[in-house]
Amino acid sequence: MELLSSVSGSSVLPLTCLFLISLHAWPGADARAKRSLQLQQPQEEVSVSVGQTLALHCSISGDDLAGPVKWLKALGSKNRTIYDQKGYSPRVTRVVNESSTNYTIHISNVQVEDAGTYYCVKFKKGDGQDEVYLSGRGTKVLVRASPASMAVSGPEHRVEPGSSVRFTCTAGGFFPGEIGVKWLKNGAPMTAPQPQVTAGQTNSYNMSSTAEVTLQAADVRSQLTCVVSHATLRAPLMRTYNLSNAVRVPPTVRVLTEPPNPVEVNKTVNFTCSVEGFYPDAVTLTWLENGMEANVGRPPRPKETSQGTFELRSLLEVQATVEKNQSVFTCQVVHDSQSPVSSAVTLQIAVPAADQGASNQSLADKDNLIPIYIAVGVICTVLALLVVAILYLIRAKQSKSKSSPSVRLHEPEKSSGAATQESDPNNLTYADLNFDKEKKSIRRIIEMSQQSEYACIQTSQTPATDDNLTYADLDMVHLSKAPKRPDPHPEEAGSEYASVQIQRK
Repeated sequence: MELLSSVSGSSVLPLTCLFLISLHAWPGADARAKRSLQLQQPQEEVSVSVGQTLALHCSISGDDLAGPVKWLKALGSKNRTIYDQKGYSPRVTRVVNESSTNYTIHISNVQVEDAGTYYCVKFKKGDGQDEVYLSGRGTKVLVRASPASMAVSGPEHRVEPGSSVRFTCTAGGFFPGEIGVKWLKNGAPMTAPQPQVTAGQTNSYNMSSTAEVTLQAADVRSQLTCVVSHATLRAPLMRTYNLSNAVRVPPTVRVLTEPPNPVEVNKTVNFTCSVEGFYPDAVTLTWLENGMEANVGRPPRPKETSQGTFELRSLLEVQATVEKNQSVFTCQVVHDSQSPVSSAVTLQIAVPAADQGASNQSLADKDNLIPIYIAVGVICTVLALLVVAILYLIRAKQSKSKSSPSVRLHEPEKSSGAATQESDPNNLTYADLNFDKEKKSIRRIIEMSQQSEYACIQTSQTPATDDNLTYADLDMVHLSKAPKRPDPHPEEAGSEYASVQIQRK
């Protein structure tokens, strides 16, 4: 009697001993024992479902003994009172009130926590408190509970087609622990490992089952179903997971040109960006012209296709001016906060035939002028070198002419009109004097600083008449230092001469 030892262990043992001693010592104890009180608890095990009403039977017969009858529930090494004739819980009621023999009770709205072993116990009045007098053998109550809190979960983030993803089916709070789990994809059975069943905290069990699925682009309309069967269920439980919550199908981006390249000048060109086969519909489209954003107004909304994916088309109109030739137009798409996907096309503008011919002729002319430019450059270089050489020769000649003293007599230039006339012999304009200057010491320079060198040219007076004109035509007179000549004799007074005198002071 586990219940007796745990409920009032301090008083049961002395009471039992005294009761047995009195039976043996008192005359007629056997007859009195037969006529003594009897307690019957006929149920050994009762099974009830959650929410139903549980009936626990107990009856007492024989001599009436003062003291209450209580229902206790064993909780490990302790007991908890369920009913004590005074009322204990609103869910527990006595079937026949005021009866001295029938102590059957009902427990309504049974829960999983109500599972356990229940005892019907007769107490007798004692000193200060009731003492256990007689107890039933106990009734084991099993509460059948259906799986609850069933759910199917998938990945935390979307994945692209071709990825293998694990899905989990869970259920808890069921009793007994035997349970069956099946996985279905679009109604077709899938291979899955056996579920894991673990004991719960309140006489129940929990279950967890997993399934691996390789996602495809077509799974945007696929469903994954977890089917659970249990003894408490009239029909299996099912939970469905839409694979569209786990898959992300990236878009395909294309840019089409109408009319196609090359385009005539000043024609209107329509660029169409076609974004196809993406899921989900969270998408942002942007047009770029040479890397700069182009304004196209309000973007269109995606449309769902028969396959469950989405598509989007955007139009950009451009005037094909010459300035836009070779411009790059890009359609950039950001799908579901992923990296941008883009497609680009280069605008090619066709040049008219006349302009093309002129352009080709211009290019040919430029090609023909290249050798001429090279020849002119070479000639200019040669001429420059010649000029430098001539200047160098002149410089060298001038340096050489300064090396010896000389006098050069020049006549004025004659005009072309008087070319046939004889030159005027007395028209002597100037004389060039060149002398070698020897290197002198500083002292020599001081001594000669007071000396002067000069050339003097003398001529006699011109005769009165031209018949007796005698003259000397001096083209070049080279002078050298020599002793001074004596003055001309008187008889030479009628002659013309030129003399150069050098006087040192």
